[in-house]
Amino acid sequence: MAITPTQRSLQKLRAEGYLATVTERWNPYARVRQDLFGFVDILALRDGETLAIQTTTASNFAARRKKVLAHENFDAVICAGWQVVVHGWRKNKAGKWELKEAFMKPQENVLRCENTTAINE
Repeated sequence: MAITPTQRSLQKLRAEGYLATVTERWNPYARVRQDLFGFVDILALRDGETLAIQTTTASNFAARRKKVLAHENFDAVICAGWQVVVHGWRKNKAGKWELKEAFMKPQENVLRCENTTAINE
């Protein structure tokens, strides 16, 4: 059985000393996968640091990055002091797995913390 991008990210984070868990869940009634706050696949904690990670393949990296930045809950997560990260996994020419990682910042440096209300999906 192939290792998923989520499993690869979990391995990486745990090796770096994070307490990490999957927050994405299957909703059998809607028959869809649902992420925490609409975009968080993994939550990772270490020494007062909280990472909200969206993980995918490298080929879907740009689309996932765009999804995270556009999501209505992005500001609320950032304002809570969490770092938002997108992980994109791919195999290089030598057959080794490589990670493309991007820490998400608010668009145009505009952050609306005073009016953020997280919406649970």
